[in-house]
Amino acid sequence: MKFLNTLSTAVVVSSLSLGATLAQADSKEPIVIPTHNWTSQITMAYVIGGIFESIGNNVSYVPADSQAVYESIRNGDVTISHEVWQSTFGKSFNNALDAGGIIDVGAHAAVTQEEWWYPAYVGDLCPGLPSWEALNECADLFATAGSGGQGRYLDGPMDWHGQETLERIEALDMNFTAKFAGSSGALWAELESAAKDNRAVVVFNWSPNFTDAGDGGSFVEFPAYTDGCKKVDGGDGKCGSPPAGWLKKAAHYQMPKKWPSAYKIFNQISFTKSDIGNMAALVDIDGMSHEAAATKWLADNEATWKKWL
Repeated sequence: MKFLNTLSTAVVVSSLSLGATLAQADSKEPIVIPTHNWTSQITMAYVIGGIFESIGNNVSYVPADSQAVYESIRNGDVTISHEVWQSTFGKSFNNALDAGGIIDVGAHAAVTQEEWWYPAYVGDLCPGLPSWEALNECADLFATAGSGGQGRYLDGPMDWHGQETLERIEALDMNFTAKFAGSSGALWAELESAAKDNRAVVVFNWSPNFTDAGDGGSFVEFPAYTDGCKKVDGGDGKCGSPPAGWLKKAAHYQMPKKWPSAYKIFNQISFTKSDIGNMAALVDIDGMSHEAAATKWLADNEATWKKWL
């Protein structure tokens, strides 16, 4: 089924872009695109792969650690990274840039926010939100079995943030404990379960995402972010994430020579908040596979991506 979905992506994209030709001959070696553990990134991988295939390139997809992927790009094992979130992956990305072998290919139009998040109805259960102090005063509402009477915050997978969440809880002396989800899907399952019981819940979330629509919710407001405020950067670790972070692209340094036409397109690719939220919604709300969601997005948005060719 995965093969058929991938094949259908290539067929649809090719049919949409008849007449597109390579300005320069690209290598027939596959462009290696990583897939991580959240919806928009995986769907976007197949969207970008479909665009590359439409001009005659070969593409392969490999699961990759979301922090270590930048070293993989430096080493040439992976060709691109298309969703580099400033707060979560900025440190690993910048370290790879300093080491050499990786290109900063610019930012998407979308700006980002990554933070603790609660559904709209939780604001009625805990007056004073979105302040982190108010959240802390309501900690008992967020307690779960196994949280030892403390509030429970459900973070994303451990490889997204490392120790940053635990460091912030400790630095602010919060009456909370953190649990790390195995995937983004576990976050949405917890939100759905809590909503059925009108139960207080706080999870890691980000924007752009499918949660930007619908009933919505709010990000918790922590002490303001400033350069160097995180512990990993020498700060006290109390600060929140950047309120308008960048979302960048990266490539192996040989991509411009090896796949010149694909690289030119990758330079042009710039997704908006709406683009990314819609990619995620096709999977997380409509229940499509990542490959099928990419096929549909490409078919519905030809005017957007074809101008990048």
